[in-house]
Amino acid sequence: MLFLHAFLNCASIVESLYCKKQNNSIMIFRYLLAIVLCLVMTQGSFAQGIDFFKGSFDEALSTAKKEGKLIFVDAYAVWCGPCKRMAKTVFPDEKVGQFYNKNFVNIKMDMEKGEGLTFRKKYPVSAFPTLFYIDDAGQVVQKVKGARQAEGFIGLGKQALQKADRSGAYLEEYEKGKRDPEFIYEYIRALNRAGKPSLKIANDYLKGQKDLTTPANLNILFEATTVADSRVYSLFIKNREAITELHGAAAVAERIELACQGTVKRAIEFQSEDLLEEAINKMERDYKTKGDSFAAKAQMDYYLAMRDADAYLDASKDYAKEVAKDNPEELYQLSAELTNHFRKNPSVMKEAEKFAGKAAKKGGDNYRYYLNYASILNMNGKKSQALKAAQKSKEFAKSEGPKAVRMVEVIIRSIQES
Repeated sequence: MLFLHAFLNCASIVESLYCKKQNNSIMIFRYLLAIVLCLVMTQGSFAQGIDFFKGSFDEALSTAKKEGKLIFVDAYAVWCGPCKRMAKTVFPDEKVGQFYNKNFVNIKMDMEKGEGLTFRKKYPVSAFPTLFYIDDAGQVVQKVKGARQAEGFIGLGKQALQKADRSGAYLEEYEKGKRDPEFIYEYIRALNRAGKPSLKIANDYLKGQKDLTTPANLNILFEATTVADSRVYSLFIKNREAITELHGAAAVAERIELACQGTVKRAIEFQSEDLLEEAINKMERDYKTKGDSFAAKAQMDYYLAMRDADAYLDASKDYAKEVAKDNPEELYQLSAELTNHFRKNPSVMKEAEKFAGKAAKKGGDNYRYYLNYASILNMNGKKSQALKAAQKSKEFAKSEGPKAVRMVEVIIRSIQES
């Protein structure tokens, strides 16, 4: 439904443009490209979005304390329009999800029933939505009224992390010579929470330790493992069994993936294929069940940042094989991603057409899969095939309602006149 809501908004824009009756084929083709861009921007690429906590607020506080995170609370009302827009267009955004899932325990509460009524007695709410950023002691770090778009919402989260940054106080104690393990652990946690580098502090401490297997030192290894291209990561893996006994297998696996993702980011920052390979190799060695899918996605991210169409295409084929497989939604998103970034590359567009066609065939009666397929076929100069796919889309769109049908009709007319 998220897709349909924004997709039909795109429809109204394009239909109004079309109705101006500009019979220039180039203009019509641009309209078609606009539709594809709407598809991509609405759905996002391989979007995960915010993973909202399922327990109570007290349980969220406990989790935040354990994980060293802040709590983000979406204080909403069911009738609130801006609340609904954030839920439909901002919370599912991939970049938003990556940032908030890493840094916050996220929870949604209806302020007019259930636990929301209790929550607002302690944390007053006078407008919807109200966005709370709360530390693990239950103190409000930041409170903001009103909805935000994705980038602005990420900006709010960064502001909250900066306001909650306690690393300065720890630095003063560190410079005075404080080095006990509990202090070092909390200092590293504060640095990580604030998005500041913590490897030097960890390395300096660990160099002086004769026994890394104490619970305190194992906790430090766990918290300090932020990138895979580091001595700390090697020590983490060497002591993996003991760390697993303390934190559990799932947490250890998550930390491995986080560290490998951190090295992929460094690979992009320094334009280093060696770092990319290191991240992939360590993920395949240390987290075998996700190694292949991680490799394909990491390569796609890296080669997209490098604007290397050929390497990106190869990585996308691996992703289709390892992750998308016969999943029509994954295939659809992959085809849209290829089209969005490299539509002028014939080899890329040929592969995008294959993925879109497979998504349409595997997706049953989903009209948007066929509409995406029709758009890509037309871009590739296959007008008659594009019209057939668009007609199928129109038949399936009838179950979605008249707006969806009109949307498809606009595309059909644009294909006919292109």
